[in-house]
This record gives sequence, structure tokens and C-alpha cells, in this order.
Amino acid sequence: MKTASLLLAALAMSAHSAIAAPALVEPDLRLPSNPVGKDQRPRVALTLDACGGATDMRILGTLIENRIPATIFVTARWPKRNGLAVEVMKAHPDLFEIEDPGAMHVPPIDIKISVYGLAAAGSSAAVAAEVEGGAAAIKAHGIATPRWFRGATAKYTHSSMSQIREMGYRIAGYSVNGDGGSLLAAAMAEKRIRNARDGDVIIAQTHAAGAGVARGILDLKAKGYSFVRLNDIPDEMTVGATN
Repeated sequence: MKTASLLLAALAMSAHSAIAAPALVEPDLRLPSNPVGKDQRPRVALTLDACGGATDMRILGTLIENRIPATIFVTARWPKRNGLAVEVMKAHPDLFEIEDPGAMHVPPIDIKISVYGLAAAGSSAAVAAEVEGGAAAIKAHGIATPRWFRGATAKYTHSSMSQIREMGYRIAGYSVNGDGGSLLAAAMAEKRIRNARDGDVIIAQTHAAGAGVARGILDLKAKGYSFVRLNDIPDEMTVGATN
């Protein structure tokens, strides 16, 4: 009887936890169809996350050499290891749009939880500090005030998404995960990016599978795709969970 009672109690606690834990949201994002009379080539938005590691200059070099625009999400700690890459991007404002991924690469989730081994911010105040700290670091490097935010793990609660929007940011989801959070080999990253479709928003890292990311980008260019930055798309024309 004692064992059965303990089992029932454990099941009850487990059920309570499942009910109490808010669901996490991973917003998608797609571009709208090209307006009639405009360039009818298929197009994608390339977004790169620069979190804390070293930069694979093969990606930046490919973008510059081929005049391919991209949106780069740069944490506050990333420039400390990648000062040259920051200067390269600042020298090409027509190509690179720099946006806010938070100060310390902390998941912008307002409950105490761990995602992919990363401890979340844990409160609305900590979410605000992460967002504001990232923006302040970007502006400290002489870069324009960011308009978009994409936090570590790209997961949120509904309440933290609402909070970030109220702070004046649009939340950058995606529709194609190019390199699996830098976990995929170069060949698989190339395949994923190469297979992007018209309107996709691609996410990839700026290191690890860099050779594959660069090849995938060139594959799309060879197929006639055009590339846009997130700020090139009017607010009312973005399709997905960020609306």
C-alpha cells in the first residue's frame, strides 16, 4: 500500500508540473510573395547568428565577393573575439544589417528553465536586461539601433515574446535551419540551404559548418535566387508568428 501511495503521489506531481509549465514558442518567419511588377526571382533572407565563437571568414568573404546581403545577429561578447569581422561588416553597410540576439546569449524566457543545456533568463527583468544589453553593445560599436531580436535557442514564452515586442522589437523567427545550430556537417548544411524555397528565412551560424553554409549560399545564387535583409521587408509584409 505504501508503494502504491508513493507511486500515485509521484504521478500527481508529474501531472501538476506538466500542467503548470508554460509551453515554449519557436516562431516561424517567411517573406511575402513578390509584388506584381517587381523582380520575380525567388528570394530568401539570410540571417546569421554570431554568438560567441570565432567567425568563419569564408562566409563573410563569400557574401562580400558576391554582393549578397545578410542580417547578422551579434551578441555583446562576440566582438571581443571578432573585432576584425565587426569592422568588415561596418565597412559594408549596404550588405550587412546587424541586429540584437541579446547580451550574453541567454534564452529570453521569463521562467526558470533550461533549454539545450542553457539556463534561461528566468524573469521578465532578466529578459529585459538581455535584450537591452545586446542593443547597447551594438550601439557602442557605432552601429545603428537594432530593430529585430532573436534570442538564444530562438525559443520564448508567449509572455516573453509580448514583452520583447512591447520594447519595440520585432522577433526574428525563421523557416530553414541551415546548420542545425552549428551541429551539422558542412555537406548537410549546404544541402539544407541549397533546398530553400522562395520566401524562406534561413538561419545559420557564422562558424563550424562555414564551408557548407558558403556553398549553399552560392548554390542559391546560381539558381537565380535574390537575397534580402530583414529590414528590407516592410513591417506589414512579413508572414509568420512575428506578426
